[in-house]
Amino acid sequence: MAQNDAYDFLFKIVLIGDSGVGKSNLLSRFTRGDFNLESKSTIGVDFGARTVQVEDGKMIKVLLLSSHPTPRHPQACPNHTTAGR
Repeated sequence: MAQNDAYDFLFKIVLIGDSGVGKSNLLSRFTRGDFNLESKSTIGVDFGARTVQVEDGKMIKVLLLSSHPTPRHPQACPNHTTAGR
């Protein structure tokens, strides 16, 4: 762990799925404790982060990225998520 970091582990999670299924709301609920039933579809990507402490006292930083890859807007999906297709 680097000296300035406030976490022991870093998890990077990319949420990919069809439009309107709730990826951004899931991200918002986890990172900000917020859920909006009337939210609009995300254009591009949505990003959030949260640090949580687990039972053994370790700090885990979770970075979440919500994206909807489409043929019309391929730049909306980061390059590292296309390897699994």
